[in-house]
Amino acid sequence: MRPDAPVAQVPDDLREAVSLPRTDSVYPEHGNDVVDALHYDLDLTWAPGRGRLEAIETLTFRAATDAASIPLDLSDALDVADLTLDGDSVAFTHRGNDLVLDIPVTAGDVHAVRIDYAGSPRPAKAPNDLSSFSDGVGWITDDDGSTWMLQEPFGAFTWYAVNDHPSDKALYDFTLTSGAGLTGVANGENTASRGQGQRRTTEWHLAEPASSYLVTVAFDDFQVTGQTGPSGVPIQVWAPADGPPLPGDTAVTAEAMGWVEEILGPYPFETFGIVVAGDSSVGMETQTMVTLGDTPYSLSSPVIVHELAHHWYGDSVTPSDWSEVWMNEGMATYLQAMWEAEQEGIGIEEKLDQWRDAEAAARAAAGPPGAYDPDRFVDLNVYYGPALMWQELREELGDDPFFALLRDWPESQENDISDRYEYLAWIEEQTGEELDAFFADWLLSDTTPPTE
Repeated sequence: MRPDAPVAQVPDDLREAVSLPRTDSVYPEHGNDVVDALHYDLDLTWAPGRGRLEAIETLTFRAATDAASIPLDLSDALDVADLTLDGDSVAFTHRGNDLVLDIPVTAGDVHAVRIDYAGSPRPAKAPNDLSSFSDGVGWITDDDGSTWMLQEPFGAFTWYAVNDHPSDKALYDFTLTSGAGLTGVANGENTASRGQGQRRTTEWHLAEPASSYLVTVAFDDFQVTGQTGPSGVPIQVWAPADGPPLPGDTAVTAEAMGWVEEILGPYPFETFGIVVAGDSSVGMETQTMVTLGDTPYSLSSPVIVHELAHHWYGDSVTPSDWSEVWMNEGMATYLQAMWEAEQEGIGIEEKLDQWRDAEAAARAAAGPPGAYDPDRFVDLNVYYGPALMWQELREELGDDPFFALLRDWPESQENDISDRYEYLAWIEEQTGEELDAFFADWLLSDTTPPTE
């Protein structure tokens, strides 16, 4: 769902990051429809003893529309020392989590903003009461000075100036520096590492556009272990140095990647990694560098498969609005169910039946998957309900047409954003079936649809 407007000013090497940003229907206070971020260059220095971040950010963006000012999201825990637009100082206001450059822009124009800022990042409150979000969302600092990220549906604004919405995908480069023997890990490929004494710097390049909620930075005393996926994709596992190099089930990552590729097709990015950080039950599909909490649940093979599957459904094809989170979670959960069923030696129907009662309870408490309670973000309703729906569709269509849909959709929408209307119309076109009532029942009904 790329814009129809001319993009003549966008450099060729940034055109893949052109997006059609929008105001969110669920969390409209985050993100905007003015800034189409193309590239973030983030030079971050983390002082763990003081809990202080010093940063230089350069954001290259396209104006998606005419506007009287340039809005960005940035936490008021961070103080902006200097700000320029295309090399010239501009007036700005920074109130609450809104950083606004007081200068008009014209649709299609491309600009570069440089922001020098510093402070002690603090996480924001999550729009749910789930235990895995108990630390909040955004930049999270543990007692030992190590850091990690959880920023779905928002939270990137807690550590850099951003259009914090999934509809706006951008390219990223990171330069991460810290002392006390900590190493910085981020998305993409580790292109450089250097250090002297306890001070270390790493550089990272993300070659494919990503939404802000899929970006990660972690600082810790890490050890790294390499693997190679069956199709040759390089894999790295970054784990705390005081523990096993491949904690939990991370040793099966290459095998899990091959299993998912057999279903969804070739892995859609150049690299894959896992960073083990924090001690919560978090599992987050941060693009090319999955974030897993250092707990048995998070490090289990079903979670690894789930987060891998998100790289097709969620990372490569990203929801254009948070009302569509079911598009990501339902398919990743369905593949997780297939994996678990195989490991347990049971059929997929039996595995999903084990989840049916929990799905009904979650739907009753948090709303239907396609119209959930905004204060109960990513409750079980957006996981189990769509997973059950996909099984019903599989039984209606048959295996070959069903699995062709699963492969063809992310391939046809690579590195793009989409919503349910485009997605469901595409499914009807591919199958020749009239499915409006079927999807409406599963996505919008207050009760779980009956199954045959």
